[in-house]
Amino acid sequence: MRTAVRAVFLAALLAALAGTPVRPVHAKSPDRLVSSIEAILKREVFAPAIVAIDIRDLASGRVLFEKNAATNVKPASTMKLFTTAAILDAEGHLAAPPATTVETAGRLDTFGRILGDVYLVGRGDPNLSERFEWRGEKSPFDQLAKDVRDAGITRIEGRIIGYDGLFTDETIPDSWTADDLVWSYGAEVSALSGFDNSLELRIEPGEREGDPGRLIVQPATEFMRIESRVVTSAEGTKDKVSLTRPLGSRHVVIEGSVPRLGEAWTGAVAAPEPTFFATTLFAEALARHGITVRDGLLTSREALPKELRPLASVQGPAVAEQIRVVNKESQNLHAETLLRRLGLAAFKDASVESSLKAREAFLKSQGVRIADTAMYDGSGLSRSDLVTARAEVDLLVAMARHPLAKAFRDSLAIAGVDGTLKKRMVGTKAQGRVFAKTGSLSHVNALAGYVDAVSGRRFAFSIIVNHHTRPSREVTEAMNEICALLVDLK
Repeated sequence: MRTAVRAVFLAALLAALAGTPVRPVHAKSPDRLVSSIEAILKREVFAPAIVAIDIRDLASGRVLFEKNAATNVKPASTMKLFTTAAILDAEGHLAAPPATTVETAGRLDTFGRILGDVYLVGRGDPNLSERFEWRGEKSPFDQLAKDVRDAGITRIEGRIIGYDGLFTDETIPDSWTADDLVWSYGAEVSALSGFDNSLELRIEPGEREGDPGRLIVQPATEFMRIESRVVTSAEGTKDKVSLTRPLGSRHVVIEGSVPRLGEAWTGAVAAPEPTFFATTLFAEALARHGITVRDGLLTSREALPKELRPLASVQGPAVAEQIRVVNKESQNLHAETLLRRLGLAAFKDASVESSLKAREAFLKSQGVRIADTAMYDGSGLSRSDLVTARAEVDLLVAMARHPLAKAFRDSLAIAGVDGTLKKRMVGTKAQGRVFAKTGSLSHVNALAGYVDAVSGRRFAFSIIVNHHTRPSREVTEAMNEICALLVDLK
């Protein structure tokens, strides 16, 4: 026996001297969990940072680990958990939200003409895009145009009016920056939106060095002028691409180079004037289906004429499907749109003030401790948002007992499987066992959600790190390790 023990000791000593990496200790007991997490938090990346953590057992409610759990920190996109839970509670009983409609008060004559204006009425569905299947047409705008054409209409003797009066004109949430508004993640909010109020851009290299890059824009539209000055560089070089769009402008200039035989450059730019953007997409779809418009396009927030009748409509997905887009893809525009729908549901008022009050009332009703927090938007892009890890876990615990708990959990990204966690925890025990919302801003990373342990236990957790200055990868890898510890916990 002594010989065996001595042999094991010598083997371990030789391995250490040889520089063999030591495998991390797995936290299979609560005490080991605490010591293992504390060891992770001693890493250099966390030295200047604020780290807020709350981890609880879902069955007992027992706190397994906490650090600065009641400290206000910037949540980044984990803010979306509060918004999606609230709208699921408010609209989860509905089969589907109100439809986007095409309506008119004009008479249809025997020549196929509508004698008057036609309204495109937005009711807060952010999913007018090709994200879902839409009956016979891939694009909902083409579906609407086809239905108008099938009604026997070939000409509109009036205007196309995009209506977004359901929401207030607060299109830019508090503390969003000018830089945000250039890119798709900072798209402005409207009750009438199309293709996430943004354009997907792709530039492929040319055949030879010096050739112009090939620009592809989706959706194809004349609404914005995209000017590409990108050329093809030598094979093996790195792409160097910059994009400029003056605030409010429809003119985008892309400059730089992409390497021959290399990967295409991709980006997504926000479309200004989102209501007019959606109206333009509809008008272009009408033209594709052979329908002409005499008097052009405009947008309106004035009260709709009472004598309007529907010509066509397109139904959005159920709210459970909509929050999947928000939480799995971390879609800011959709989160802001759903926040305003919450104000409508509670107070018949989609102002930001009413919408925030409606969300606050829901959170308090669920026992979420938010007395000292500060929430200014629905998505977490606002730099003024301040919440606690404790409040996030309060919400997660409450939603685990909610009648729509499964729909909420199913909306979260799954580690190593989909959404913003698709490339994280791959090949580890945590793959397929962590269901969470990610968050990231400059010097901020966050992760909050649920863990299913191998033992059958389930945990709710929130990890928020603010003010770190090292690469985000170092923070997210530490978060992944903490999730792995929970997966192993007995």
